[in-house]
Amino acid sequence: MKQLFLFAVLAVALFSCSGNKKTETLAENTPATVDGQLPVFGLDSLMKVADRELDKNVKVTGYVTHTCKHSGKRCFIVGESQAIAMRVEAKGDIGGFNRELVGSKIEVSGILKERRLTKDYIAEMEKDVEIKKTEDGAAESCAAELSNIADMRKWMKDNGKDYYSIYYMDGLNFTVLD
Repeated sequence: MKQLFLFAVLAVALFSCSGNKKTETLAENTPATVDGQLPVFGLDSLMKVADRELDKNVKVTGYVTHTCKHSGKRCFIVGESQAIAMRVEAKGDIGGFNRELVGSKIEVSGILKERRLTKDYIAEMEKDVEIKKTEDGAAESCAAELSNIADMRKWMKDNGKDYYSIYYMDGLNFTVLD
């Protein structure tokens, strides 16, 4: 449970800045199509329409910020704004993501997925943080976690949802672009 909680907090931290941009154009949300194949989204653009692309095969470009050290079975990518991050799981033809990919721009094909954090789950997260704050006295890290929880609740209210969405991709293959 503790690992799941820490992962959820990390995911929230990575997504907490996603709603800062007030204006957008149609071109920013329209992916480029290459030779009639799957459209290619920039990560920032994909996140704006992610709810419409769930469980679909999509291509996304982003910069690798982290690969899992021990297994290489996942990496994290950010978009051009570096305000939005997404986890990519190594599936399909991807044996793993090596550490040398950090800093590289990649194009990943895969299935877009969603994990929903319910109001009850978020309330439990908050309770765990409050307990940790009392026991450990780790006020600074707890303040950041509580801020992320507040951001999740604000997102749910602003979007009329009773859950918080965390999007990720089951990557099937990838190409290094630079």
